[in-house]
Amino acid sequence: MEQLAASAAAWGIVLSPQQIAQFAAYAAELRRWNERVNLTTITEDSAIATRHFLDSLRCALSWGDAPANLIDIGAGAGFPGLPLKILQPALQLTLVESIGKKAAFLEHIVALLGLGDVEVLAERAEVVGHAAAHRERYDVTVARAVAELRVLAEYCLPLCRTGGRFLAPKGAQLDAELAAAQPTIARLGGSVIGVEPVQIPGAEPRVLVVVGKVAATPARYPRAPGIPAKRPI
Repeated sequence: MEQLAASAAAWGIVLSPQQIAQFAAYAAELRRWNERVNLTTITEDSAIATRHFLDSLRCALSWGDAPANLIDIGAGAGFPGLPLKILQPALQLTLVESIGKKAAFLEHIVALLGLGDVEVLAERAEVVGHAAAHRERYDVTVARAVAELRVLAEYCLPLCRTGGRFLAPKGAQLDAELAAAQPTIARLGGSVIGVEPVQIPGAEPRVLVVVGKVAATPARYPRAPGIPAKRPI
């Protein structure tokens, strides 16, 4: 975890010994569970630290004012939501993961790390997007390695409050995907603030798409489960 601490510090993110210990425990438990549940193809400590933890922490440089709450769509093994929670312990975090075995891992790791104010929803994003307790309630919505940007926008923007932000870590080759997504983002009440380069030691160049929520999302979105992925707007 030395590389994690050093690289985060270079970004101005200082991790305490307790936080480093939490990340180390997270990595160890991820490897242990991964032997029986397909959580990640990245299993070496150094790669977990850079390609999962650092890639997640980079979101904190772009979320604007420190958020009170955040929702992670398609959380999988917990990225980027749980590293951001470790960084910001007061953050109210909601993790949405429709696959039961992955949701069980999330419940387990939250308890193991002693994290409070974390809710795990074993539900589809399209369903959560229409729930009164979650719709347009979040300062920040995030989704990583889930789908193309048009689909992510339909999952995430309905959950983001006006004035909040939607963050999408992406690969560097994004021009065509971003161009296709711009009308969708606008229709859903968003506006692209920027596409920021992300340089992580030992990893290929990446970008972070930062979208501001400028207007309420029309009530019909998100559409029924499965439709956004099959027929992107």
